Amino acid sequence: MDSQPDLRVMVDDRELTATWTDGAPETRAALEDALPVSGDATRWGDELYISASLEAPLEDGREVVPEGAIAYWPAGEKLCLFWGPTPASDARSERSEAFDTRSGDGRGRESAGEPRAAAPVTVVARVGETAPLAGLEGGAALRLERADEP
Repeated sequence: MDSQPDLRVMVDDRELTATWTDGAPETRAALEDALPVSGDATRWGDELYISASLEAPLEDGREVVPEGAIAYWPAGEKLCLFWGPTPASDARSERSEAFDTRSGDGRGRESAGEPRAAAPVTVVARVGETAPLAGLEGGAALRLERADEP
């Protein structure tokens, strides 16, 4: 990611940066209004999620997401950070066929092991570098804030 970061993402003692994505203006506005957002995250494969109640509908809903995606799940009121496969990554169901047509990065869904949500989510931002999350064990404290906050 060559642009200036929009968000600082803290995962325990790891500091990452993220930029906003296009396609989810209502979710972005709701998250911007709520920042900073933090909590003790639950881990599900290579995904962390925290509770976050945002007034935002599902926008451009998808289950297969790009690595580094920060996404909002309106139905469960969860903010998620994906950096690798989840238990749903290899699962396929008729229910999700409509949401599997793209992975969020312009590729089709032919490659297994991509980050996949359990239900459609709205991708609102993307972390530039996910390598620091590779050694993460269990849950973690997760915090999102504006990159320009002190």
